[in-house]
Amino acid sequence: MNTTLSLLIVLGFFLGITMTSSAYGQIEAGGVSSDAFPRGTTWYAGEGLKQGDFFSYKTCFVDYKECATFEFDFWIKGDKIVGSETKWLAEVVVYDGNKVIVGEMELGKIAPEPTGGTPELGVYRGAFKSSIAWLSAFATSDGSSGGKGPKGFDAASWGKIGNIGGQQIVPLEITTITVPAGTWETVAMSWKTGGAVSKVWIADNFPFPVKAKTYTHVSEGIPPPEYVFELLQYKQNVQQSPFIGIESTENDQINSGCDTDIEKEVSVKRSSKNFMYQIHALYGPNDVVQGCEMQWLINFLKYNDETEFLNLVQYDIFVVDDKGIRKRSIAQEEGRQFLYSPSGQAQIDFVVKEVPGTANYVIWVYGLAKTGIVPSGPSDYLQIEVPIYALDGSMPIEKIPSWIKNNAGWWADGTIDDDSFVQGIQFLVKEKIIKIPPTTQGKNSGNEIPSWIKNNAGWWADGTIDDDSFVQGIQFLIKEGIMKVPQPTKSNTSSGAEPDAWYN
Repeated sequence: MNTTLSLLIVLGFFLGITMTSSAYGQIEAGGVSSDAFPRGTTWYAGEGLKQGDFFSYKTCFVDYKECATFEFDFWIKGDKIVGSETKWLAEVVVYDGNKVIVGEMELGKIAPEPTGGTPELGVYRGAFKSSIAWLSAFATSDGSSGGKGPKGFDAASWGKIGNIGGQQIVPLEITTITVPAGTWETVAMSWKTGGAVSKVWIADNFPFPVKAKTYTHVSEGIPPPEYVFELLQYKQNVQQSPFIGIESTENDQINSGCDTDIEKEVSVKRSSKNFMYQIHALYGPNDVVQGCEMQWLINFLKYNDETEFLNLVQYDIFVVDDKGIRKRSIAQEEGRQFLYSPSGQAQIDFVVKEVPGTANYVIWVYGLAKTGIVPSGPSDYLQIEVPIYALDGSMPIEKIPSWIKNNAGWWADGTIDDDSFVQGIQFLVKEKIIKIPPTTQGKNSGNEIPSWIKNNAGWWADGTIDDDSFVQGIQFLIKEGIMKVPQPTKSNTSSGAEPDAWYN
């Protein structure tokens, strides 16, 4: 009996393992069919794409502003010969917050992935390739010469995600999907990433998916969105460009004389007001100009460990006046409740609306929580004073310390020497209260300071002439090489306490 019981236990154990493995295999395997999708029905990215097709998508991609939403519209204009290859040529317009970008992109015919086009569209073409056209990595029109070829909806799998721990991409279910462009009978392509189920919905004989919601692979924590999109509008046989009359806002920037080749050179590394976080920010250009674009790279770090990034950061960038009253919210201008950085690193850009002078930018951290959930902890912030210039390079003098005027008066009456006065002027330049372009300093040396400059200093000290007249005299000295003033550094690093403001 013991032998028989042992055999039954072994057999039962074996059968249990077999059943478990079989069930797991069924969960992993896909493949669907119906009257709308009979067995043998196949699809590939770009299926049915033709000249005159117009598409409008609302989309986001994790590598661009942490999945901030933008609209991507494109129209298939026709063929374009590139070397020995014939490609699709598409006209494109992107609506990204307050920005409009107009240009072209080339799409391959075997796989409709962008291979070139207008440089200003580069980041958006990358997002298009990695989201709307992403399934071309698994299903293409041509399976010869190592190509992927069309894939069947009844196939158990279309392939495997390339990242570590990636799962099989499987046709999971047939479902009716409604998006702004209409209602579609679709197959949901699905895979599991870090505990979250990603889905892309595709319709037979339609070139691109109509909807997607996917998640980034993470080893722990809540997976943030990787890309999300839906089809807003679709038209066929559009024979004339639908983008006539639409111009890039970047053209306005160029025509206005703005620098569009921006480098983020100014560094700010400080603790937040209440020492809850370390905030390391880079912004550019070095000289911020009213009406032109400004770009930020912000790192949110643990206060006691500057090598460890925070996760799930809800934040905003405010502009406040000298009394701490909020005048502007970048999140609101983008139609969002708050800005969001799941990784702790954020890139943001916007047009500077602040008048020439000193603007108070506030990086406000609401707290750490998944998007859509109100953080439970207290908020904290970092205020950064940024000099704003007019397009002609000028800036009103708003914050000249009283001791500078005292120095000017003492210098005018001979109480202090030239060196002491120059130190005060160096302070104005270092703090960017006056702007001296790097190329304007003269090469002369040893010349005496003209007497009219001292007269100006005395008149300025007693209020007879205004700040601008005095600064013009100082600029004259620097341009002529009579006064040498070192250029200010591009670093703004401090651990000192910030002044009190309205957000206490």
